[in-house]
Amino acid sequence: MSSEETATKTLPLEAMHKAAGARFGPFAGWSMPISYPLGVMKEHLHTRAHAGLFDISHMKLFEVAGPDVVAFLDRACPLDAAALDHGQSKYTLLLDEHAGILDDLIVTRLGAHRFMVVANAGNAAADEERLRAVAKDLDCKVEPLERVFLALQGPDAEAVLTAAGIDAAHLGFMHGFEPRPGWFLTRSGYTGEDGFEIAVPAKDGMALAENLLADERVQWVGLAARDSLRLEAGLCLHGQDIDPATDPVSAALMWAIPKTVREKGRFIGADILARKTTAGPAEKRVGLKPDGRQPIRGGVELFAESGERAGRVTSGGFGPSAEAPVAMGYVAAELAKPGTRLFADVRGNRLPVTVHALPFVPHHYRKG
Repeated sequence: MSSEETATKTLPLEAMHKAAGARFGPFAGWSMPISYPLGVMKEHLHTRAHAGLFDISHMKLFEVAGPDVVAFLDRACPLDAAALDHGQSKYTLLLDEHAGILDDLIVTRLGAHRFMVVANAGNAAADEERLRAVAKDLDCKVEPLERVFLALQGPDAEAVLTAAGIDAAHLGFMHGFEPRPGWFLTRSGYTGEDGFEIAVPAKDGMALAENLLADERVQWVGLAARDSLRLEAGLCLHGQDIDPATDPVSAALMWAIPKTVREKGRFIGADILARKTTAGPAEKRVGLKPDGRQPIRGGVELFAESGERAGRVTSGGFGPSAEAPVAMGYVAAELAKPGTRLFADVRGNRLPVTVHALPFVPHHYRKG
């Protein structure tokens, strides 16, 4: 691989982030704003109280279109694409032949034969290769798009958008549309709060960001607070909480796969997933709440009261809104009941933790 291919990528709006005093760090091959002078704690709480603006341009959008696009999506993912209404979005999974989770995606229907797919940054190249392979013998095109992608999250998000001249008040959670040529907007997010994700051509990116930031209710929010927000909301991070070694049954993501889709079995990995569903998981993804104030991090091993290994932590940190450490991980299925006491091995010390229902903080999505 050439040095050009391995070089760290920069966001289209990097100069804006530098001017705002962002502290940068590497993530999924990108140089990303980790935090701003406001600080991680205040960024997190500001999002829960008002509106946080996140630059998520590292994520990848694919427009998929053609007469066979529904068959293509139903093959690539455990999805009933034909059942999606115009403008409806659906959380789904890109599975391998063994029902391992290659990525989690958001698919939005934009027309009879046209959909938008949003993929995670670290998987963008592999996802494109996978999608093109599935589409190879079908009348369907996969087109990666270059966009500035922003997320506006928090209870004031709708009012801020309206004040900025963007009418999205008609959208319910997990619905989207194209407000202008080349623009794509959905009512969705990664924080557990009401909010929107807006993709625009690069030429419109700075003006959009400046327009939103002109509102006193909006602050830039970095990757660190995005992580604590999604963790409190019980949302998975691919590469940590889910990956090709995990399946939807163990990951507690079967809610994303309609029963009719499972029964038809048209998607890649369907046979293996059916077997796993029948057998039941050996381990389950759960919330974990440590005693005291010390967070536990991903990679920490978990033990039962008997001393036997019980599982592992995949994500962990301090939850500013929960006002306590919070974590997620996998534990043996028989130990997955909320209230079960376990111990986390932190540098040789056994710290007590309790299995906790997810999310840690209630979601505030706009349902109607």
